[in-house]
Amino acid sequence: MARRAILPDVQNDLAARPIFHHTRDAIEAHLTIVFTALAIARDLQARTGWSIKRIIQTLQPLRHVTITITINGHPIEAQPAISDNTREILNTLGIPEH
Repeated sequence: MARRAILPDVQNDLAARPIFHHTRDAIEAHLTIVFTALAIARDLQARTGWSIKRIIQTLQPLRHVTITITINGHPIEAQPAISDNTREILNTLGIPEH
């Protein structure tokens, strides 16, 4: 009963699908990952006040890419544009911008 009360929203938000394992070790590893993800999701929701769906949608485009182009021997680093919503989440979580 508790599983049904907690997991359906997270499954929808994280685009989860059924996984079938055949060994006890695989099942236990899978459950460990699922419950770790659930704990992280709940922590992020509690710390930001946002739904996990909103957090994922906001952070999904966040990428960091380093492109090295030889212009006078200097590497050029390309960084993503950080939206106000993304900046708000990062600040709330205490993650510095680079």
